[in-house]
Amino acid sequence: MSSATAASAAPEPGTSAASVPWEELVTSALLGTDRRPLRTGTAGAGSSEPRPPAPGPPTPGSSAWGPSAPRPAEGPAALLEAAALHTVRRRAGLLPSVGAALPVPAPPDLRPPLPEAARRRLAHLLADRSAPSGGGRRGAAPDLTELIPQWLALAGERGFRAPAELLPALLDAARARTDLRPYVLPFAGPRGLWLAALNPEWRFALRASTGARLVAADDPDAVRRLWEEGLFAERVALLGAVRAHEPSAGRALLAGTWSAERAEDRLMFLDALREGLGDADEPFLEAALSDRSRNVRSVAAELLSALPASALARRMASRALTCVNADRTGVGLTVAVEAPHECDADMQRDGVTPVPPSGRGERSWWLGQLVEAAPLTVWRERFGGRTAQEIVALPVADGWEAELHAAWCRAAVRQRDPAWARALLGAPSIPPASGPGTASLSERSQLLAILPPAERADWAAGFVAAHGLSEAFQLLGVCAVPWAGPLGRSVVDALDIARDAGSYPWSFSGVMGLAERCLDPAEADRLEVLTTTQDEPEDASPGAGGYWSEAFRRLVATLRLRAAMDRELTDDGGRPSPDPDPDPDAEPDHGDTTRPRQAPRHGNDLPAPGACG
Repeated sequence: MSSATAASAAPEPGTSAASVPWEELVTSALLGTDRRPLRTGTAGAGSSEPRPPAPGPPTPGSSAWGPSAPRPAEGPAALLEAAALHTVRRRAGLLPSVGAALPVPAPPDLRPPLPEAARRRLAHLLADRSAPSGGGRRGAAPDLTELIPQWLALAGERGFRAPAELLPALLDAARARTDLRPYVLPFAGPRGLWLAALNPEWRFALRASTGARLVAADDPDAVRRLWEEGLFAERVALLGAVRAHEPSAGRALLAGTWSAERAEDRLMFLDALREGLGDADEPFLEAALSDRSRNVRSVAAELLSALPASALARRMASRALTCVNADRTGVGLTVAVEAPHECDADMQRDGVTPVPPSGRGERSWWLGQLVEAAPLTVWRERFGGRTAQEIVALPVADGWEAELHAAWCRAAVRQRDPAWARALLGAPSIPPASGPGTASLSERSQLLAILPPAERADWAAGFVAAHGLSEAFQLLGVCAVPWAGPLGRSVVDALDIARDAGSYPWSFSGVMGLAERCLDPAEADRLEVLTTTQDEPEDASPGAGGYWSEAFRRLVATLRLRAAMDRELTDDGGRPSPDPDPDPDAEPDHGDTTRPRQAPRHGNDLPAPGACG
């Protein structure tokens, strides 16, 4: 910068740099003081007064600056000084704003507080959820994130309230993991909903619970207003809450706006009618069979077929009976099948999809849909009063056995019929490919879920004992938690056999993860012997013994941690002890507010925690 330019960029003697408008400072900063020197003086930008000519640079000792006067800043320094003066002046003249109104106090939560040990445990679980993932091998430490649903379920069953200081972390966890929401929202209680209303990121809690609160408050006007004006998610949750409370009221709510709803919304609302489904819903569902949307018609037909006394069920039974008959012409009784030759308009109205998926024949596709929708009770009469087990054992002519049995499996699942489910599963020792029902493990697990919990566990234990763990994952996922003793022993024995075979444990990581969450914690001491590293056979995978030892140590550690969680949530024989004089509006007792030690997080190769039921 030349001396003349620097002098022109410096404030003029005797003038205030703060008199320069802020816009002038911004312009000089953007263009640079070389191109736009800082102009200071009594005549600012936009002033009509003539600007005095800038004097030349004073010589040292001249009267303009004086021998002892501080030399004014030049160029960029002058610009920054002017900006600083401007900022101080603006801050000094700032008027205080009007304070925002305080929120309404949080409602009371009269449930008893958590025991102190359980409160610390919850803080540790939530802190580990947000810890950075270490990746790689999991090691022998339990995966705490997979235990959060079990902890929340236990705390909810025992009637404790969530600690106030942990509500933000709980809501953050539920926002990140939708599988936690059914546990977090009831546990958070009214104070959690109050807090969620103050943060837009937690609005999911309000959408899921507003309807239930209005139904509980018995406020039909508010229910109607939310149904007509609420967001879609709020309306779906509201319909489910109303159906759970009074099915007829929910159906009337939906019928009032049915014709004005979009097709995709009608589909979701209709699916919500599964809650409390009964014969009184038949007229509404029968009318939905004429809906413009094929998907809506399909769901309506599925719901009607779950009502054995419905007109649709009778129509489908009539069609199915014309296709499946008892053939007595041979030596013994056989099942004769004649699949339909066309899919007429009436069949399509009743939910039969005319176009089959790729690779399926039309006639077998139509037959499966007819048999699936027909009430299972009609087959007992058709086959001379035989039981489901006897009917399933009959030979089927012309290679239709797989198609017919698969349709009966779907019908048993839809109609929740344990007798047919038991018959189609067959003995657990029979290989799935040659069993009486479907060979699909997914469909077999759905059949197994219909049986009572004890019978379900016994069947799964027999299956694991006969076939090992390679095909047992989905079946184990529908068994009640904790696993019954025989089932737990079968799973552990199968894992031990797999270790002796010399394979790596990560081939069974899914089952091992289920065992960590579903085995009875009382089995931990008995499993301690499996944690030792055994000598590897010559044909074993290198290092497999050490990996198995690590996996069993993690299993034992997780079972002991689950037992500790249960003890921490137990007081006075398993019931929570209420406060002697609970004060809902008192300041929360934070106890030890230091941040809990974060356990290292490991890679997660386990299935979702909901797989354990």
